[in-house]
Amino acid sequence: MSQSLINTEVKPFKATAFHNGAFIDVSDADLKGKWSVIFFYPADFTFVCPTELGDLADYYGQMQEIGVEVYAVSTDTHFTHKAWHDSSETIGKINYPMIGDPTGAITRNFGVMIEEVGLAERGTFVIDPEGKIQIIEINAGGIGRDASELLRKIKAAQYVAAHPGEVCPAKWKEGEATLAPSLDLVGKI
Repeated sequence: MSQSLINTEVKPFKATAFHNGAFIDVSDADLKGKWSVIFFYPADFTFVCPTELGDLADYYGQMQEIGVEVYAVSTDTHFTHKAWHDSSETIGKINYPMIGDPTGAITRNFGVMIEEVGLAERGTFVIDPEGKIQIIEINAGGIGRDASELLRKIKAAQYVAAHPGEVCPAKWKEGEATLAPSLDLVGKI
């Protein structure tokens, strides 16, 4: 059994991304100092992927408001990302960086490579400002993710990070009550 990546530091990487009409360099150093989402998806020009990336684009502004940067990653090249961005109305609304990982190095670093086909699983990783992974979600290929739920989980992770000794219960939403684990709570929930 492999070891969980929760609370581990992101491994070093360097890549090229398509972002706002240009090719940019991105590395693990870009994740430091702010909250980040690394959003792996199998491939450009597919079926579930554009629905997920479009949904994420719809929530990108709200993520930016709470200090979160989003990076989409597939094993396609940054050139393919540009072509898809330029040809798809849904993908054309994306304002977050789309990282190309044609060697699969980043995908393997996060443990989401499907080796027999050279594509990424639908893996979502939320990384704190210290570069440590706080949330992992991996879905089977046919199951799309929900950006509103991701936003809720990021807010919970940010709350817990800012309030040591408190935890967020199931379905917690910003402004709701949290819990302070103690002996007094045992068996009372």
